[in-house]
Amino acid sequence: MNINLSQAQGHCACRERRQSALAPSKALFLSSSVSPDAALTSAPSPRLASGLALALLGAVAFSGKAIIVKLAYRHGVDAVTLLMLRMAMALPFFVLMAWWAGRPRDGVKPIALHWRDRLGIVWLGFTGYYLASFLDFAGLAYISASFERLILYLNPTLVVLLGAVLYRRKISAYQWLGLAISYGGVLLVFGHEANLSGEGVWLGSALVFGSAVSYALYLSYSGEMVRRLGALRLVGWASAVACLLCIAQFLVLRPVTGLWELAPQVWTLSVINAAFCTVVPVLLVMLGIERLGAGLAAQVGMVGPMSTLMMAAVFLDEPLTAWVLGGTVLVMAGVFVCTRSPVAAPVT
Repeated sequence: MNINLSQAQGHCACRERRQSALAPSKALFLSSSVSPDAALTSAPSPRLASGLALALLGAVAFSGKAIIVKLAYRHGVDAVTLLMLRMAMALPFFVLMAWWAGRPRDGVKPIALHWRDRLGIVWLGFTGYYLASFLDFAGLAYISASFERLILYLNPTLVVLLGAVLYRRKISAYQWLGLAISYGGVLLVFGHEANLSGEGVWLGSALVFGSAVSYALYLSYSGEMVRRLGALRLVGWASAVACLLCIAQFLVLRPVTGLWELAPQVWTLSVINAAFCTVVPVLLVMLGIERLGAGLAAQVGMVGPMSTLMMAAVFLDEPLTAWVLGGTVLVMAGVFVCTRSPVAAPVT
């Protein structure tokens, strides 16, 4: 599952704006929905401090996923097996999450799942979590963890582009500027990565970018279901579907007996990946958003790419060069500019 801070915030931001008349792609667009100043003035000091801590820990934990995957690849495991281990271990938690969000509260029963809801959950689980996760894990075999995080951080800009294609929403000049800055940063790091890693960078970049597009499609189409079922309930069930798909993929493509031949380090890293880079950060970010609001939590989440750079340098010995730092700053600045621009009106 390819959940990062901005994605989890997108789900929760939708729950905060159920009465909004925005199109689905913008209903999931978190960055400009809550004023950071409003969050600072309305939240009591202890609540603000705990919210900042929760959002910060969640962002760093999410960023550790790529580090864990790269470390596991050193022990000879492939993407299909590694993804299955992560999702199989996380499955019980996602089922529990969906049950908890769908339980009756104060005598009020939640909205029942109709057949259209079930089909929608299956589709969103396939595109948003299964396909996005598989492409991401596969791409990490060819590119650095730092570059992977930068590509995934383009997700908000992809939602803007898909909004223009799917919902005919005009892209403002301010948004075009943000797009140009962020993609320029990616190209800068891509050129540096190609010189270090060779031709495999093209394939790895394409796979991870496909992962980002897959999740952006999920965000663009899931707005109505989030408003209907709630963010936590939808995340739980869609993630559970993705877990089952990953397990089924492994059973079709790999022998079960191969699991007993895996290095002990792969099992240990998979436990860490499932618990501390998947389930725990989802809960931390949601708790952080409850205390801060989506806008301020999104700004805290910008620590994600930088934390990946630091962890990649420490644990993977990836070079921390001026090219990588410059590209990271450009990507983060471009995403900030793009998502802080005024919401464009639909083209008529």
